[in-house]
Amino acid sequence: MKTKKTLALILLTLCVAALVALSGCRPRQRVRSATEKDYELKGKVVAVEKDKHLVTVAHEDIKDYMPGMTMPFTVADDSAWVFEVPLTPGDQITATLVVDGARSWLENLVIVKESTDTTSPSSVETLGAKPGDEMPNYRLVNQDAKTIRMQDYRGKALLLTFIYTRCPQPDQCTLMSSNFAAIDQDLQKQPDLYGKTHLLSISFDPEYDTPKVLRSYGAAFTGKYSDETFSHWEFASGTADEVKGIAQFFGLRYYQNGPSGEEQVIHSLRTAIIGPDGKVFKVYRGNDWKPDELLTELKTAVGNTSSAPTKSK
Repeated sequence: MKTKKTLALILLTLCVAALVALSGCRPRQRVRSATEKDYELKGKVVAVEKDKHLVTVAHEDIKDYMPGMTMPFTVADDSAWVFEVPLTPGDQITATLVVDGARSWLENLVIVKESTDTTSPSSVETLGAKPGDEMPNYRLVNQDAKTIRMQDYRGKALLLTFIYTRCPQPDQCTLMSSNFAAIDQDLQKQPDLYGKTHLLSISFDPEYDTPKVLRSYGAAFTGKYSDETFSHWEFASGTADEVKGIAQFFGLRYYQNGPSGEEQVIHSLRTAIIGPDGKVFKVYRGNDWKPDELLTELKTAVGNTSSAPTKSK
């Protein structure tokens, strides 16, 4: 396998070189945006989704951008050749992470060491919760250091998502929080619906995302800062096992980063609506959903039951 991959890479390189020579000109360079920022990325491939041009990487700290974590990245079209080599879980890579406004992608990918690891997952997620499933009564701790449980929200439609406060990716955590802020603001204009709904952002990073950090992060997105009461949109985390439990319920994966490495969550995007009856109403994978779409679904979820709110601690 390793020999075949090496030969494929050599042949592909020779073909590109031949085409350039025959054309008598240099390859066309992509026109860069004035707002682009480049960051050097190094890490290990965890999963590959060729059809989506996605590669999930357990990356090292990215200087001046974000700490090391495991997350999916879009691969630029001009670097898609790596999928034909093929790029496989366990490969060590370097790449340029390009961030431009609300978009980000990888280019200039180089496989610096081929995989000898067979422990990486073949996919970044499992099926997870589906509509109609009962939401377990998970325990978390919110931005006020108070214990919350999922049953606390019975009688309301609960909209939840997962974040890292240290994730600056414009099309991942930042987008999820910005979308939730837009939804929260729209709901404030609809008092009847506002009182029948609740928002919850759950951090994957309990070690760093303490209640104090979550309070500061959340207040910045609501725009109310020190005046924020978090009565409608909460931010929470828990112990590593508590967070793992709720993440796995929604189909998110964990893996061992190397033979003796620590367990890490594969930071895929997942957003869900839990109905007033405590059952999963709808699950969204990725970042394609829009705030207006979720507002419509929240209204439907609220209208599906007339359960009275209950509290359980």
